[in-house]
Amino acid sequence: MRFVWQLSAVVVVAMIGSQVVATVEDHPWLQLVLGLLVSVLAVLVYGWVVSKTEHRPVTEVARKGAGAAIGRGMLIGVAMFGAVITNIYVNAHYEINGLGSVSGAVGLVGFMAAASVTEELIFRGILFRIIEERTGTWIALTLTGVLFGLSHLLNPNADLWGALAIAIEAGGMLAAAYAATRTLWVPIGLHFGWNFAAAGIFSTEVSGNNTPQGLLDTMTSGPAWITGGDFGPEGSVYAVLFGVLVTIGFMWLAHKRGNLVPRRRRADRVAATPTTLPQ
Repeated sequence: MRFVWQLSAVVVVAMIGSQVVATVEDHPWLQLVLGLLVSVLAVLVYGWVVSKTEHRPVTEVARKGAGAAIGRGMLIGVAMFGAVITNIYVNAHYEINGLGSVSGAVGLVGFMAAASVTEELIFRGILFRIIEERTGTWIALTLTGVLFGLSHLLNPNADLWGALAIAIEAGGMLAAAYAATRTLWVPIGLHFGWNFAAAGIFSTEVSGNNTPQGLLDTMTSGPAWITGGDFGPEGSVYAVLFGVLVTIGFMWLAHKRGNLVPRRRRADRVAATPTTLPQ
């Protein structure tokens, strides 16, 4: 029952919030403010519903160290996407024609913040965490990664390869980031850093969403397996490669820290073990 309550509460905030943020896309500063407000509200609702249904401190969204953890995640996300763009530039065609839309980038901060926070709360904070208790880390990572990829099939320019790429490079990586740190702040920062770098900085398509232009006026062309085609660079083989490498790194860290939950753990042992492990 806790799963239903938690998922329902956060999904309602996510659905209403996404509609509100989308309706003000022509007003970037308002979109920025509303996007950040939706992000804060979603975290507060998640913390409240989890504490009420699980009767524990919700340490995965604890305020202490949140800023530093988000910052680390953002650096990883921006660096990863920068590496993808570099490979597209070398092996296909990525051209910067000048300055794009500063106001567009401002609005994208709010839009991507709301999307990153709500998606991480749903997919890693609720789905991955609860499934992991029953199946172990590896199965939970695989299942939620697939679900995360499939959810992107709803986007305008999505295709099966794009969904598979998202499942591998993002669904797995973000779950691994949570497993390694047992905080949602790192995957939230990573998710935001990746998405904002893609749209807000390099002005490329994000998951086939017809994303507005960001800071740079750019043009991308070349083989779809390198550029990602209409889906955007997330459909590039390089995005998948870097996502797999970072996932391996996080899973190694999770193993080193003793954060991996074994398969088929007995229910009573799971109940006696904190769902959010220490770093």
